[in-house]
Amino acid sequence: MGRNTRKRRSSMANKAIAASAALALGGGGLIWANFYASAHESNNNGWSQNQTKAAAAQVATISCPDVGQKLTNVPQSARQGVATELANLDKQITEAYARLASTRQAQAGDSGFVQNAIVGPLKEKRAATIDRIRLDIQRVGGQFNTSLSQLSACTTQNAQTNAGEAGGQQDGGQQQDGGQQQDGGQQQDGGQQDGGQQQDGGQQNGGQQQGNGGQGGNGPVAADFVDITKVQGNAQLGVGQNGLPANGNSGSRGTFTTKCGTNGNDNHNTDNVIVAPGVANGAHHLHDYVGNQNNDAFASDQELAGAGTSCQNQGDKSSYFWPVLRLQDGTQDFDQNNDGGGKEGNVGKILQPAQAQLKFVGNKKGNVVAMPTALRIITGDAKAFVNGNANANVNWSCTGFENKVQLETQYPICPQGSQVVRTTNFQSCWDGQNIDSANHRTHVAFAAADGSCANGFKAIPQLQVRLVYNVPAPKLQNGTVVNPYAVDTFPENLHKPITDHNDFINFFSTNTMNKMVNCINTGKNCQ
Repeated sequence: MGRNTRKRRSSMANKAIAASAALALGGGGLIWANFYASAHESNNNGWSQNQTKAAAAQVATISCPDVGQKLTNVPQSARQGVATELANLDKQITEAYARLASTRQAQAGDSGFVQNAIVGPLKEKRAATIDRIRLDIQRVGGQFNTSLSQLSACTTQNAQTNAGEAGGQQDGGQQQDGGQQQDGGQQQDGGQQDGGQQQDGGQQNGGQQQGNGGQGGNGPVAADFVDITKVQGNAQLGVGQNGLPANGNSGSRGTFTTKCGTNGNDNHNTDNVIVAPGVANGAHHLHDYVGNQNNDAFASDQELAGAGTSCQNQGDKSSYFWPVLRLQDGTQDFDQNNDGGGKEGNVGKILQPAQAQLKFVGNKKGNVVAMPTALRIITGDAKAFVNGNANANVNWSCTGFENKVQLETQYPICPQGSQVVRTTNFQSCWDGQNIDSANHRTHVAFAAADGSCANGFKAIPQLQVRLVYNVPAPKLQNGTVVNPYAVDTFPENLHKPITDHNDFINFFSTNTMNKMVNCINTGKNCQ
């Protein structure tokens, strides 16, 4: 079973946590300052809350170039070492973000504190790590693009701008205007968040909400939510061409559905064997796992192939995993004091999907071919808020609205009787050779709108994942959000909805995969 965390939630998950001016998140000492209290109050150090507010207004999070996405040609023999160093880069950012969040008073007293004590040292650590990546690649005869050494420097992101926008950053680290139109033409007031963030500690019951949002103090904020009944209908799914359904009324029109449950056995961990093999807590957030029951950072392909599965069809030992969704209503869950959980700002009650629908569909241009065993596909970008949306692939909606509205940059507030829906349409073109690539993306691609695959790629069955949740509707009150929900994220990505993502590793048996391909190509609906 490896180190998969399969823990039942403790009784503490059902107990409200008393609201406080600051919330210490576990043994890591990560403290989210209450930096939006009344201007007439002072804290225990006699330090004015106006000063604290000024400090918070300066910096909300840290944005670092994603080195891994630029590494498209890493020799196979160097990939494990490179993956370990890329995981070190992620760890360095999360540690820097933790320091950013716990030093608000020092920041207010010293305008150069963030640069000198956080961002500068982070650059030095990143430069050393990138150089080790260079050595790993060159040691086995590979070529290293020296321009990657310039990716060591990180930038900071302003709290007030962040609070008033819902879409996250664009490429190059530039932020959207807080008043820019979002999904469905809804406008966000860039100034509505000033002084109106959630209080750290998740105080509810009508209490003043303060801080950088969310129960853990790092999001979400009110601008991350929208009443779906007030959103103008939009026809396009996904970001750009990403995530469009590959099937249509022509070509291969069949389907294959696999039923693997909703993770009722609480199979969780904070690893990611695709991007950080051999590294515990490589994801820095918690995943739900269905299908393969042996997926953790240390699982080999042989172990995955021999594992048990939660799928009804025992010919499907594939691994399907995604970040958990949490209700931030003041409760704790089993990982409140764990890495990747409360220690890194992922707090609140874990919500098990009411439905987890896994369906493979065909290609509107023609037939599909079988996926190779151990093919890995990542779709979406867990760092899209700071990376920009080039790899984002997000569809949020509500039951009864899925054919009308799909949101990318906001979580939906669903009307009574409607459920929250996360839908993901995976890449459906494969290079015909590789089960993975250095950046875990270039061996697969999205089909064009007409279903065609570029660059000689082959059409494969497209995985479509539809997750449905019973979520108490958050309430927006005076520019604040009460009882928000949010997807788990890397902490510096502030629980933005644009960071949703999904992962798949193919371990269908040869017979079952052939059955899938035959069903899809002959227009049948199978399971």
